[in-house]
Amino acid sequence: MNSIISWVGGKKALRDLIYQRMPKEFGRYIEVFGGGGWVLFGRPPDTPMEVYNDFNSDLVNLFRCVRDRPMALLKELNFLPLNGRDEFFVLKKYLEKEDFTNEYLQEELEIAEQYLTEPQLDEIKPILLDRVQMNDIKRAAVFFKIIRYSYGSGCTSYGCQPFDIRKTFNLLWQGSRRLKDTVIENKDFEDLIKQYDRENAFIYCDPPYYMTEGHYAVEFLKEDHYRLRDTLAACQGKWLVSYNDCEFIRELYQDYQIESVSRLNNLAQRYDNGCEYAEVLISNYDTSERLRDVPTQLGLFDLAGFYGME
Repeated sequence: MNSIISWVGGKKALRDLIYQRMPKEFGRYIEVFGGGGWVLFGRPPDTPMEVYNDFNSDLVNLFRCVRDRPMALLKELNFLPLNGRDEFFVLKKYLEKEDFTNEYLQEELEIAEQYLTEPQLDEIKPILLDRVQMNDIKRAAVFFKIIRYSYGSGCTSYGCQPFDIRKTFNLLWQGSRRLKDTVIENKDFEDLIKQYDRENAFIYCDPPYYMTEGHYAVEFLKEDHYRLRDTLAACQGKWLVSYNDCEFIRELYQDYQIESVSRLNNLAQRYDNGCEYAEVLISNYDTSERLRDVPTQLGLFDLAGFYGME
């Protein structure tokens, strides 16, 4: 299936190539820079463990709400009409304030436990928990609509394209079912990789591309590119990284397998039809093992079915 959202740097155009280069067997699938989850949503949930991670807390909150509370999210979306540029920036400003986070929830619960009687605590605790849950739902609904209406799904400018939110209902239900057994994390990539890395792990990384970091909501410095390389170098499992093709990245990963690939540059298509974007796939294993098993009579249009992808 497709992702429930578009997202900057999404891998819709490249994911079939990525599937073809995945290891033949692995026991846990770890998507470190999940973003819109295009690679995850398109593959079957056929591993004992599957992990989606992103450092963007709004993305993680949205996917958790889709997985755990789809009815509440759909209800909230119905109460959030968005009809033009002014409403878009109102919602964007609301999201940036983040005055509905749950960072003080534990403190409030501890105070309640200290000063309230047991019957009073039993009455107030569900209210505190429900308040945070509903705030998460509202935050997810706002974020979802901003993505849908922003130019290039970048969440920064109004795209001026009409969109019927009702058409997403079926997609959100499908997304909820697809994510039901997926672990959803909101961690720094180094902590995430160290936590889930095992010999039977397959780790897919799609970090912010070098010199394009400004297009992402989460800061990613040059030092982070080095830190990612060093973290992957210490891994027990197999890993695959997608990057933009440039001299810096090629030198950084010169000790590993590097394959040149390209895709259509979607944002540039209206100005330069057929414009392609050069990328690389970097790995610490032989990515041709699946390709060697493809029957020679299969054509390109048969590959997705052969790998069990939609």
